Amino acid sequence: MKKNLVSLVLLLGALMLPAAVHAQNIYGDVNGDLEVNIADVNAVIDIILTDSGNLTAGEVNGDHEVNIADVNTIISIILSGPAPDLEHDYVDLGLPSGTLWATRNVGASAPEEYGDYFAWGETEPKNCYDWSTYKWCNGSMTKLTKYCLYSYYGYNDFVDDKTELDPADDAACAHYPGGRMPSLEQIKELIDSCTWTWSQRNGVRGALATGPNGNTMFLPLAGYRSDIALVSTGGLGFYWSRTLNLIGGSQLANHMTITDWHTFEVWAYWDKIDRACGLTVRAVLFSQN
Repeated sequence: MKKNLVSLVLLLGALMLPAAVHAQNIYGDVNGDLEVNIADVNAVIDIILTDSGNLTAGEVNGDHEVNIADVNTIISIILSGPAPDLEHDYVDLGLPSGTLWATRNVGASAPEEYGDYFAWGETEPKNCYDWSTYKWCNGSMTKLTKYCLYSYYGYNDFVDDKTELDPADDAACAHYPGGRMPSLEQIKELIDSCTWTWSQRNGVRGALATGPNGNTMFLPLAGYRSDIALVSTGGLGFYWSRTLNLIGGSQLANHMTITDWHTFEVWAYWDKIDRACGLTVRAVLFSQN
């Protein structure tokens, strides 16, 4: 009786929500109908009450369980707004994986705009980017409270072995329609599969990535933020991945760098940087596949 009552309460709450449709196969589509709506809320409720169904799809919020937090996450997705416009929000570059990349940075309204800057694992821009203001530590890089592989870097020897951002800590999930920050593998694919040339949009210098199918994507050289300073605009493009660096230490995360260092040609490569720095984000379409 208690389970039935919980189910009824959650179901009635869900029925009060608008049925917003999002893009195909993206974050939150639990029941596989290619939409994110009330039916997905009900699907998670069924999984919780029966401990059966598509457990992988039902685990939406990244805590490796299917529970009420996943219901709340889907409700947030439904309320967040309209579906991405696949013609204007994303571009198909013809990459081997089929990954679709966003046409502009998170926080930007046009491809040449820099957009917002985020510390790794934070979903809001801020005025100062250093360890004293970083969300996932207790004041320093050796006192991490999330995404920590080594006890030396963990607060009170904390280790959680998380190597990729949970959706709840992903700036693209929070602010770009249907978006997800790219993995390191997706960044490597973009670098290796595209032809890179210098370009300008409305006077803004950036790199033009031309995919195997001839479609293009412009990435402005937006620099990065360290402490209160904005550094290297027009000279460097720093774009976060969602992947923690596995070699240098848990205080570092992987990103893509675009520069002309030592050459007049575009040099695009992946590297690592302190998680507390503020970098721009270029989303990929969030897919469960």
